[in-house]
Amino acid sequence: MELKSVLCGAVPGSLFLKRLAPVLDLHAADLFAIAQVAMPDELAPLDMAVGQFIPRLVECALLLTPERRERLRQYARSLPQFSRPQSSEAPRVHKQYVPGPGAVLMRMLANRTLNWTSSAKVLSRLGGVHLAASSIGALGRGRKELTPDLMAPFSSVLGIRTDILAILLSVELPDSTVPLTPQVDVSELIWDVRRLVGDQVRRIIEEAEYLISEA
Repeated sequence: MELKSVLCGAVPGSLFLKRLAPVLDLHAADLFAIAQVAMPDELAPLDMAVGQFIPRLVECALLLTPERRERLRQYARSLPQFSRPQSSEAPRVHKQYVPGPGAVLMRMLANRTLNWTSSAKVLSRLGGVHLAASSIGALGRGRKELTPDLMAPFSSVLGIRTDILAILLSVELPDSTVPLTPQVDVSELIWDVRRLVGDQVRRIIEEAEYLISEA
């Protein structure tokens, strides 16, 4: 019944989106971003300060073999998750941007604790594209066009197939485009640490540096 209502233009409810996410092979938090509706606090990252450490974490992870990256992910998953402070407020990214594809992209990046600056750094390391932090912001605010050539780089950060991401962001890919599946272990590591706090992510980076030296 709710699906029919949504198809007729109704705003999807929280429970509906949570149930739909695994069917679409998407994170629930990302589906809230795509639907451009407010996300429940329990789906928001625990500590947005984690984002400042993500570029270094990605840099270290890329120096590891797939087997060692999996060890690093196991270590990250083994760390306890702290309770969300009662006084903390989930970042209301949806209030900062005019609704549209750029806003969807910014919210999906924020789901991974990435702001403009950290997004630009991670995009460079994972996607090989060099954009200024201000350019990332311009994408979010609709002042810069989301072009087909940006889909693969952002796909590598978000861990979403290029062709699927293009559909979600209303970007038309050339017919000659070969859909790329991103190097998901690194993008999944970025997702893994969104439930942690800054000090814990520093420990993960130290573990990564140890694994690099051990090689």
